[in-house]
Amino acid sequence: MKKKIKASRRSMGMNYAIREVTVPAAAAQKAGKKLLSLNIGDPNKWDFETPEYFKATLRNAVDEVDNGYGDSQGNLDLREAIVQREYEKHGTVIDSGDVYVTSGVSECINLLMGTFLEPGDEVLVPGPGYPSYAQYINFYEGRVVPYRMIEEEDWRPDVDMIRKRITDSTKALVVINPNNPTGSVYSEKDLRDLGDICAEYGIPLISDEIYDKIVFDGEFYSMGRLPSDVPRIILNGFSKVNLMPGWRVGYCYFMDQDGLMDEIREGFMKQLRARICPNVPCQAAARASLQGPQDYIVDMNRKLKERADFSYKRINEIPGMSTRRAKGALYMFPKVDLQGSPWRTDKEFVLDLIKEEGVVFVHGTGFCEEFGCDHVRSLLLPPMEVLEEAFDKTERFMARRIA
Repeated sequence: MKKKIKASRRSMGMNYAIREVTVPAAAAQKAGKKLLSLNIGDPNKWDFETPEYFKATLRNAVDEVDNGYGDSQGNLDLREAIVQREYEKHGTVIDSGDVYVTSGVSECINLLMGTFLEPGDEVLVPGPGYPSYAQYINFYEGRVVPYRMIEEEDWRPDVDMIRKRITDSTKALVVINPNNPTGSVYSEKDLRDLGDICAEYGIPLISDEIYDKIVFDGEFYSMGRLPSDVPRIILNGFSKVNLMPGWRVGYCYFMDQDGLMDEIREGFMKQLRARICPNVPCQAAARASLQGPQDYIVDMNRKLKERADFSYKRINEIPGMSTRRAKGALYMFPKVDLQGSPWRTDKEFVLDLIKEEGVVFVHGTGFCEEFGCDHVRSLLLPPMEVLEEAFDKTERFMARRIA
């Protein structure tokens, strides 16, 4: 008898919660349930449209460029546009040699963890936080060390816990601001405190700022503005603010005045060469998205604020659920009171809700088992009538199951 070929332990350990729930959702749909999918942060699946001039640039680029390979680091004209845009947005001073273009921020996370980590190395990540960081840390046999986001204080980072969880094995500190999944926007004071810790310990700071222009309550402070003694890598991309999620263009830039990460940059660049180059025509469109009119962002934030305000009010009216107000990004992270309920875990709650009502949230433990439990992530993207229907069904479900 032929022996089955086994997949690697690393690959079988991957478990991306945001898309994991699509499997039971598909089963519910096949059984006749109407799905209300509040799980994937894709603006284009709702009433947000990629601006026409982005699309026109892409169509023209296919005809105008030679469609051959591009620069492994990213085409120079896009990197120069990123330099200019980061200065205009945040006053960040970098040059084109500091910028690296990737196939979305997800590829950047993968390659950075592949560069930083040997087995047993530790990375501090927000709990709850975007799950790709934990997935790739685990894939490269590192150790995920979560630090608490304090729900009672609008999900601000627990700076004291970060300091306590630093060890000799700590290789980097990850910050996600505005935050996925909580919708929080960190204060300048907290961010400066995190920068001070990194400078004190010589720990690189990895700052994920992909939602930097999606802020509808408060002010965004970029880590690019920190003092020069903080070694850092800023991640950003075009999927969210620029409404180009399927085009898969992202970037990062290094700020490292003392050259502490010279070898990291070299190892990162070696991997970029091995994967050849990012999509060339899409880079032309990404450049256009930085240099053309930005007024669509105002309309996007207006819609998101209206939907965030409605979600905050409506979720807090549902017995057994409560939430903090979202201030940015595309998400809200409600708490579900499981005490005395039929569900032992937030995942059981999510799966039952999908099966019975077709409402698709993501279980909070998918964002951090230690600090994400008893929560779900919801979207702010759907139009008001979709949100209203989803929350009405959730309330009906709660009343039926916890009565």
